[in-house]
Amino acid sequence: MAEPGQRYVVHLRPEGGRRLVSGTSFEDAAVAYLEACHPPADDEGEIRLIVRDEASGCEQCFRVELATGRTEPCD
Repeated sequence: MAEPGQRYVVHLRPEGGRRLVSGTSFEDAAVAYLEACHPPADDEGEIRLIVRDEASGCEQCFRVELATGRTEPCD
């Protein structure tokens, strides 16, 4: 369960287990999810995550390249 503070619901795109995490930003929540869950990368070595602010419902999608740590918004 997430600690007190800003809370985000994070899951893999298109489908994946949801996890409630705390963070200071959408990006911070994405990193917290990756560190906690260690999801497998796709054939391109990437992971796509949907991060939703629990309070506002706003969502952001990130594409993370595991080999380099490079993170970009999803297309």
